[in-house]
Amino acid sequence: MRELIAKASNLPSVPKVLQELMAGFESNSVNGERLAALLANDLAITAKVLRLANSAKFGGNRKIGSVKDAVLVLGTDTLRTLVLSLSLSGSFKPIPGFDLNAYWRYSFRMANRCKYMAKLLPGVDAEMAYTCGLLHGIGEYLIHIVKPEQATLIEQEVALGNRRRETEMKHLGFDFTQAGAELARFWHFPEAIALAIEHQYTPVYNGKLDPYAALIMFGRYLLEHENAVKEGRHELFPVKLAHALQLKLEDTYKYIAEMPDLDAGIDEMLS
Repeated sequence: MRELIAKASNLPSVPKVLQELMAGFESNSVNGERLAALLANDLAITAKVLRLANSAKFGGNRKIGSVKDAVLVLGTDTLRTLVLSLSLSGSFKPIPGFDLNAYWRYSFRMANRCKYMAKLLPGVDAEMAYTCGLLHGIGEYLIHIVKPEQATLIEQEVALGNRRRETEMKHLGFDFTQAGAELARFWHFPEAIALAIEHQYTPVYNGKLDPYAALIMFGRYLLEHENAVKEGRHELFPVKLAHALQLKLEDTYKYIAEMPDLDAGIDEMLS
């Protein structure tokens, strides 16, 4: 997989601001001042950040005219997430047979749910959870780059009702979770993100429970069973995983029922 990635000629390049933001998860070095300095060297992202910072979702009634204003109004964490989201989505270029807009829409929705559910888990970084959710599907994009013909066959079979991971294993010998984890490592993203992507269907591995992989599983549940969740039905909720995380089901279901509209502003992010 690593060899396929290294040989890919149309792989997205990672902006410097994104590399530093990712490294900042482990070193906690990206404060508001450093973020402003990074953005000063990327005018395109700065323009997008200020446009979104002044939107109804973020800015409210106050005019935000600079990155320093955005730090004061939004806070470092929110601004960092905004910059990270725009940097990532802006790095991926359209490729034949891949609906990039639908991909990012789903990824942003997943990220929002991972971040929301992260607040139930003490000691878990909500911004890291958001990033894991945002990146959980990057392996699908990578497969379309390195194996376009097989990717077309996979999409056709998935459209007929076949399971994606099983179909990918049949045609490729690996699936999108493994591909995504390797791409995250190739880009030198934190290992915690790579592991969460790799184990998003198996959050218990090597005798430990990965909270970020677990949050992707919760996010997938909330998206795949959205109608049932709105009706307060949780028959397919990953109960064993919740117990392993020491979550009380009654409190968790109540928290889910109180979930606000997490997807406001996604259209602005994609425009």
